Formats: sequence, structure tokens, C-alpha cells
Amino acid sequence: MDDLFSFSYEEKDSGRMKPLAARMRPKTVDEIIGQSDIIAPGKLLRRAIEADHLSSLIFYGPPGTGKTTMAKVIANSTKSHFVELNAVTAGVADIRKVVEEARDRLVMSSTRTTLFVDEIHRFNKAQQDALLPFVEEGTIILIGATTENPYFEVNAALLSRSQIFRLHSLDTDELREVMRRAITNEKDGLGELFVRVTPEAEEHLIHYAEGDARRLLNALELAASTTPLSADGSIEITLDVAVESIQRRAVRYDKNGDNHYDTISAFIKSIRGSDPDAALYWLARMIDAGEDHRFIARRLVISASEDIGNADPNAVTVAISCFQALELVGMPEGRIPLAQATTYLACAPKSNAAYNGINQALARIQTDGHKPVPMHLRDQSYKGAAKLGHGAGYLYPHNDPEGYIPQQYFPDGVSYRFYQPKEIGYENEIRVRQEGRKQRDEKGE
Repeated sequence: MDDLFSFSYEEKDSGRMKPLAARMRPKTVDEIIGQSDIIAPGKLLRRAIEADHLSSLIFYGPPGTGKTTMAKVIANSTKSHFVELNAVTAGVADIRKVVEEARDRLVMSSTRTTLFVDEIHRFNKAQQDALLPFVEEGTIILIGATTENPYFEVNAALLSRSQIFRLHSLDTDELREVMRRAITNEKDGLGELFVRVTPEAEEHLIHYAEGDARRLLNALELAASTTPLSADGSIEITLDVAVESIQRRAVRYDKNGDNHYDTISAFIKSIRGSDPDAALYWLARMIDAGEDHRFIARRLVISASEDIGNADPNAVTVAISCFQALELVGMPEGRIPLAQATTYLACAPKSNAAYNGINQALARIQTDGHKPVPMHLRDQSYKGAAKLGHGAGYLYPHNDPEGYIPQQYFPDGVSYRFYQPKEIGYENEIRVRQEGRKQRDEKGE
């Protein structure tokens, strides 16, 4: 009877009883959407899957990015026996049972066992330690999936024996493709229902899925299953239906239109104008509207160099750290490092001297063309360079107690002053130092 009931459940679970997100889960490498940096043709992971020559792996990234999908694709591709555990419900006894069966399988049929542990960060130290010797000796190939940074949550010994692959939130185009496949697929998707999604509803669902394919498909399925048939027998998902399905209100914000550019412009100008409160206001507007958080972070990095520069060299470090933190924690938690970086940049001293300097230098290059590099500045490291006179006469600045020796660095007949430090913040220190060197040059010291 147990077998009969198990069979009955599996049959139902393998059909329409499964959620849309589970039914649409890719079964082959070619069906995977996104993660091209690790799964595109020629990439290491793809080659390993296609050759069925995998070592232990750990996938980490935000929800709905394909961690479990990667494991399922491997299960469909490998000749090894595939076993799945969820760290939330599994314990040391479950691990020992898997290992014992894996040993028997290896001895009796020379078949290796691949163990997929979902949410591996939920395993405590003892549970992770229980896996270690069997991963090390090759009894099992471990595939772990986690939304947490494995360098903080996974045993260092396990990490050293595993290849780590970072998965990223899906972008707008990738989510759009996920939706298209679900709507048109008649076998596993909604193709038989003739679902139509209005452009406004599509944008709303994609924006508020926030890079999570599972969230998008769950909302799409809820919308399709609760919307009455139209007169022509189709199902039309409108903006109102989308709002209810994903439980986020609609905001008048076209990410490709004037509102998008006007809002980011107001944000950057508030930072440039040293108004942290206004900058936070525009940041909140963008977050609430579902703006791509990477886009915001990229603009912060640009602003840190364009508007602050060497008046506070730490600003670009803060902005880059914010970008990295967003990749690590995702949204909505990512609003916190975004706010920190925004307020830091807004309150920092401002200088556009480096920005102006590179623009002037580029303009001069376009006018004058590329002039020859002076002989004393040319590379003398390769064989024969010295005979050509490369490096001859070069003065090594570190031979001077102050680390500065005046000499020609421009091409012959050329001299410009592109970088003019301002009298503000750390850049004032740079200005004073450069002025001192200029005076030394003029005196010929």
C-alpha cells in the first residue's frame, strides 16, 4: 500500500498539481535563462556538466535565480545516482544513511552518488563536518545551494574542496523571456489558457519580481488562475490584476521614459548639491518604483568620482562597497547600503577636478593625435630594448628622499595642466603638495 500511495502522489506531483514555477523549471542546460557568465557555451560549469565530470559545487545567490535548477539539470545529465536533501529538515542521521548507501552503490556497481543539499547554510557545524570526510574521499559529490554568502556560512574545509559559483538576479530581459515561455508553453505552462498580459501589467510583474523568476511565475500563475475568461475565451491580465497578484501597488514610473531619467537626474543633482535628505527622497522614489538597484549603485560609483573625486578619495570605495553589498544581500535589504552610500556621498566635500582633467586630456589627444613616447620613458624590460635606447636617462623617483625628481613625462614639445586640485577636503592637501613640486621644478632643484 505504501508503494501504491507513493506512486499516486508522485504521479499527481509530476503533473498539473505542481506549481507553474516547478513545471517550468529547465531540464537541460540549453533551457536555463540567465547566468551566462557561468553556464554559457564554453564556460567551465557547462563543460563539466556536458562531460559529466563534476567536482563538489556550491551555488549561492538570491532566491529564484536558478540554484536548484542547476542541481536538477545536473541530475538529468549525470550518470551518477542523484540524492536530494533539504538542510531545514535533514539531520546527521539522514547524512549517514545517504553516505552508507553511496558506499554500497560505489562498491557494488561503481556508481558515484551526487548529493544535493538545498539551503546548506542551515546545516550546523556538526552536520557540515559529517559530510567532510566523504566529500574528501570522493564517496559523494556534494552540490550545495544557499542564499547566504558561503564564505560566512559554510565550513571552510568544505569550501576548499568545492567550486563556488555565484548566481545573479535575473535582469529585465531574462525575466521577460521567463514570462514568454510560461505563457506560450502548452505542456507545462499556460499555453492552453490563451493568456494575454497587457504591457503595463507585464512591466509591473517584472519590476516587482526583483530578479526572482520563481516570484514572477507564482504571480503570473495566480493572476491567470483567478481571472475570468474574456468573451473570446482568453485570459487577459491587466495592471489591476498584476497589482493584486504580486501584492505591490502600481507606481507611475516608466523605466525607459522621462520619469526614469528625471528621477535619477534629481537624485544625482541632490548628491552633487550636498543635500542628503533630498537624495534619500529620490532614492526612496526609485526603490518604491522598482528601479534596478544595480543601476542606482552604478550611478553612485560614477558620482563618487565625477562629483567628489579626490576631495574625499574614500567616496568611490564606499560606492563600490555599496555595489558589492547589493550583490551579496539583494533587495529589500539592499536599501540600507544604498542609503549609507547616498548620504556619505551627499555629505562629502565636492570636486570635479579629476572629471574635468580627463575630459580635457581626451579633447587634447583628439586635437593633437598620438605623439611618440620619449625614449627615457619607454619599456626597457624586454631583450634588446637597451640597445634601442629605451629607458636611457630615466631618473628613478624613489632615489630621492622625498620620492620626487623633476623630469620630462610629456611627449617632446608638449606640456599641459589638466588636473587642477581644488582647495577643499583632501584635494587641498594634494594641491599644496603639487604646488611645492612645481616650485621645485621652477627653481631647478
